[in-house]
Amino acid sequence: MMEQLEARSLRYAQGGRQLIDTLDLALKPGEMVALIGPNGAGKSTLLRMLTGFVTPDSGECRLGDRPLAAWPRQQLAQRRAVMRQQNLVTFSLPAAGVVAMGRAPWPSAGAEAIVDEVMALTGCSELAGRDYRLLSGGEQQRVQLARVLAQLWRDGAPRGWLFLDEPTSALDLFWQQSTLRLLHRLSRQGDLGVCAVLHDLNLAALWADRILLLHQGRLVAQGSPQAVMTEATLTRWYQAELRVTAHHESGRPVIQLRA
Repeated sequence: MMEQLEARSLRYAQGGRQLIDTLDLALKPGEMVALIGPNGAGKSTLLRMLTGFVTPDSGECRLGDRPLAAWPRQQLAQRRAVMRQQNLVTFSLPAAGVVAMGRAPWPSAGAEAIVDEVMALTGCSELAGRDYRLLSGGEQQRVQLARVLAQLWRDGAPRGWLFLDEPTSALDLFWQQSTLRLLHRLSRQGDLGVCAVLHDLNLAALWADRILLLHQGRLVAQGSPQAVMTEATLTRWYQAELRVTAHHESGRPVIQLRA
């Protein structure tokens, strides 16, 4: 059974600025969560704290029965994977080699078959032999998604916690839909928790089970897309003139900027 991931009373400051301010949350297995908020809200910082790459000034993040800092590095890497906004590769390496990096925390046996499987799953098999540095931004994002899925792949499926920072920013409409549809389907299997920073509010509204809205390091709203993504809430925290309607099929919010 998957461990729950919790943040308790997190605070973190840098350069005299409070980036995360007394924040509590819990992430549940089998759930797809979207982190939203205006620029500078603390979304990427929170993601780095939830994954153990940044240590809070006070409070703690816990995975199961112990703090993240108490987990042996290899065991933690087998339970959570992170896809950042920037994933630089400075030397020549085929895309399949980048995906294979995800298997570093695991024994090497069976790694090639897993790499092939996740590249097929993410639609990037045809990129396998190409130099990663020469791929388009969208192609690189798809390869990175395959890498983090490979990191969590166990017994024929991804199991653990998957954190993604703007995973669709360079994707066209087809690949945005395919990627979020895939993540949503994988989370439904119950052994994968997904937490993604998304700037596109309509994508967050369409695919997330739960929305976490951050503003100046505080969690100011959370709940279903319908509960959080109202005109009053979004206007207050984004300071944008917008209109929210209900999708005619799903009933989920559709956000439009006013001209």
